[in-house]
Amino acid sequence: MSGEPSYPDDDAPVQPRPGEAKPDPAKKSDSRRTKQIVAGAAIGIGSAALVAALLYANRARKADKA
Repeated sequence: MSGEPSYPDDDAPVQPRPGEAKPDPAKKSDSRRTKQIVAGAAIGIGSAALVAALLYANRARKADKA
């Protein structure tokens, strides 16, 4: 045996300890939905930032011509 400790796999199912409630499968879908909402919000904010940058850049060009 090597001198390094072995760690359990992250993908291995978690066994509840005696006396603990079983994990709720709905919590996993809630986490996924939350991640999707956060990703959607981030995309929306990024899109708004790009539009604002383009509007600012076009405004600056028009001022140089006048």
